[in-house]
Amino acid sequence: MTALIEAIGLAAGYGSLAVVRDLDLHVEPGEVVALLGPNGAGKTTTLLTLCGELPILGGEVRVGGQVTKAPLHRRARAGLGLVTEERSVFMSLNVDENLRVSGSDPALALELFPELETFRKTRVGLLSGGQQQMLALARALGRRPSLLLADELSLGLAPLVVTRLLRAVRDAADGGVGVLLVEQHIAKALEFADRAYVMSRGRIALSGTAQDLRGRLDDITQSYLSGAPLAQAGV
Repeated sequence: MTALIEAIGLAAGYGSLAVVRDLDLHVEPGEVVALLGPNGAGKTTTLLTLCGELPILGGEVRVGGQVTKAPLHRRARAGLGLVTEERSVFMSLNVDENLRVSGSDPALALELFPELETFRKTRVGLLSGGQQQMLALARALGRRPSLLLADELSLGLAPLVVTRLLRAVRDAADGGVGVLLVEQHIAKALEFADRAYVMSRGRIALSGTAQDLRGRLDDITQSYLSGAPLAQAGV
């Protein structure tokens, strides 16, 4: 099966400074792949490079088996959905307007998150953080993407809301969407993911099935807390 997106020997960063090096990963249709690691490991940089927001400094990115350097807007038109950690919504618009300007199918978006139905005419800035993040995910999935890149969906949210968001991601993958999920809740991400990569200091330090990595959860968690490379954490 051809990967929806693949990084091969990827170097990425800001200006000429590479903060991610020698990175290999791939996402196939119908799977949730978690990208884990401590703050500063390079997770968001990786995501922004894969979506075309940051230039590639080395290696290559392939979409559907083809090498690409296309910018974000072209990848979005070709089937990429993106949810950033800043919550991808317009605070001054209401829910319906947010769905319309994103090109989402409102019926599909509200089917995914019926919790938003009551707030369709409410300005998004008045919604709770969880409702805003549901809308951000609904906007992305309502465009029927083939690939979804999501950065820190759970940031600052209550556990029940986090579970609700990750369940929607899992359901999308079960429907054929490939998902790359940057997530701070390690155990929760591994509960919903098929595979995971763990980053440390700009490189992939560990990868495997979610089931296998759940068995190493203590070691991975220790690497988060200490900021040490995973090899030093016993993984």
